[in-house]
Amino acid sequence: MRACLLWLLCCWLAATAGAAEPIRVGVSGPFTGGSSPMGISMRNGIRLAAADINASGGILGRPVKLVERDDQARNELGAKVAQQLIEEDRIVAGLGIVNTGVALASQQHYQRARVPIITSVATGSVVTKQFQPPRYLNNYVFRMSANDTIQAGMIVEEAVDNRGFTKIAIFHDATNYGELGKLDLIKALAERGMGPVVVERFNLREVDMTPLLRRARNAGAQVILTYGIGPELAHIANAMATVGWRVPLIGSWTLAMSNFIEQAGPNAEGARMPQTYIQQGASTRQQAFADRYKQTFGSDRIPVPPAAAQGYDSMLVLAAAIRQAGDTDSDKIREALENLQERIEGVVMTYDKPFSADDHEAIDDTSIPVMGEVKNGRVVFAYPKDLVRAANR
Repeated sequence: MRACLLWLLCCWLAATAGAAEPIRVGVSGPFTGGSSPMGISMRNGIRLAAADINASGGILGRPVKLVERDDQARNELGAKVAQQLIEEDRIVAGLGIVNTGVALASQQHYQRARVPIITSVATGSVVTKQFQPPRYLNNYVFRMSANDTIQAGMIVEEAVDNRGFTKIAIFHDATNYGELGKLDLIKALAERGMGPVVVERFNLREVDMTPLLRRARNAGAQVILTYGIGPELAHIANAMATVGWRVPLIGSWTLAMSNFIEQAGPNAEGARMPQTYIQQGASTRQQAFADRYKQTFGSDRIPVPPAAAQGYDSMLVLAAAIRQAGDTDSDKIREALENLQERIEGVVMTYDKPFSADDHEAIDDTSIPVMGEVKNGRVVFAYPKDLVRAANR
């Protein structure tokens, strides 16, 4: 009996010794609440990439283990979640974060612990600028999304240069995201010697947008530029039908959120927004991702396609950095991210040295973001030329 137990113990020890310790990667975002379409899409994209990596043998012979936490789009909870991931879960790097305010609150913990965080979705222009040299020796915050300086420029270009509007209204929510986005829009207008005829601010979960719309109409606005998230944007579109005043909605990428399109219904038609990835599928690789998402999660439509694609790509980029670093030391991973040697074929684009020591933005304004438009309840390319561009990047 003792010999049998000893043999079983030896087998268990041998199996334990041979089992590779997983590489723990933190994933945080809003998986419940009004921002959840973005968070769930992003998380699913990261999960798909991690599954692909593990199916190919993992990273450095070790499997990836995702440690997921819901920040509910709350700044204080996001900061707590980041601290837990770093101190309790012992992650080697973080991915995710959807809301700009949550990013600014959370990143302090990553920076303090010297653990890299690749922000997959949050777009506030200041996100990667919190900890820049020379004030800080190294910056541990990287980003895969198109920042709001890029987006605001595209929004104003669409409204003013492409469509000739001269009387601009800005509607924004009261979060860090909305406030900072408003400033980016005002700056982009000022570069053309213009200013908004009215700026309207609304709170999250605010329903009645009719007073704001009446003021914009009385100011002679020809178009509304938006910075908010799906539910409130839907209230704006629906309120336009209520007051009998219809002008174009052009706003940040969140006009592509499923809860905007679904809740606004026909009133969402024609809304335009910058996008890094449109599910319409410009290339074989992009279409394959959309098909795989549908097959895996049973959803014919990705709730927020850019969030899913950027989530997927952020996991691929992190994996490449860990391979290049040769281990999971956080400083080595940061150094590898700043000088990646491997070309990574992602969903949004092919990444060739996406970051440097002084530039932690993977996306610039030269070729990646395109203008999307809601048509028949789907986001499609607003311009045929953008479909061609997206197919070749």
